[in-house]
Amino acid sequence: MTTFIELLLGGLSIGAVYALIALGFVVIFKATEVVNFAHASLLLAGGYVTAVLHDDIGFWPALAAGIAGAAAVGSAVEFLVIRRYRGSDHSVLAIVTIGVDILLTTELTRRMGTEVFSLGDPWGDRVLTVGGVTLAQTRVAAFVAAALLITVFLLAFRFTSWGVSMRAAAENPRTAALMGIRLGRVSLAAWAIAGALAAVAALFLTVFPTPGLERATSLAALKAFPAAILGGLDSTTGALAGGLIVGVTESLATGYQSDLSFLGRGIGDLAPYLVMVIVLLIRPAGLLGTKEPARV
Repeated sequence: MTTFIELLLGGLSIGAVYALIALGFVVIFKATEVVNFAHASLLLAGGYVTAVLHDDIGFWPALAAGIAGAAAVGSAVEFLVIRRYRGSDHSVLAIVTIGVDILLTTELTRRMGTEVFSLGDPWGDRVLTVGGVTLAQTRVAAFVAAALLITVFLLAFRFTSWGVSMRAAAENPRTAALMGIRLGRVSLAAWAIAGALAAVAALFLTVFPTPGLERATSLAALKAFPAAILGGLDSTTGALAGGLIVGVTESLATGYQSDLSFLGRGIGDLAPYLVMVIVLLIRPAGLLGTKEPARV
């Protein structure tokens, strides 16, 4: 039972981090109706800036710089690339983001080489033990930080003028533009926020018990993609639910991998995608996604 609780808590903490990444997918999709496949490179950019600067200026300033850097990269991608293709088919824009991701990831991995970077986090390898259940302090910090950021975002999305503009643009862009909402600013803000959330996620994906930031870290964004899909690409609360489901599924499948050997090796990495497929077979729009109206 102790093992199950540890796996469950660990899954919830990493799931909260996946929710941050999934929220970035959702924010951009709601603002532009574009599936952003360049999200992995935003995550890698934020982590790289933090890792390079923390020795010189300290962890917290470096983290702030990493968040700002990832937000700036996201804004630059929107302003220099996505905005130029506005009005194009959404599938074309999705393909464009794949090209952007290849360019950014190639440059970042060239700079990183084969080195594994530490982000200089203050928690180290310390663990917290309560009632026989042991959990890394980094996992606790990840859950708390993700919960706070998601709560702040949801409140801002609900009660601020930016949130109203975002919801209006997602509901009907043409009407929103006629009402004076500047769609370019909404889109730019969405990309910046997605980049900032990805940078925070990069921190908690590379601290203990993982070895650090490396070239393969960007692949974590691919694990968050099923979270965004099964939660619903146009649902902010769906991103939260999807992230937690993916995190718990991955943790339990990995922890009990020896008992699931009949399903093959690496079931922990495959399990989130299996859950996504099962959910989409039942609810094609995702758990909390908006169903497309159909005329019959």
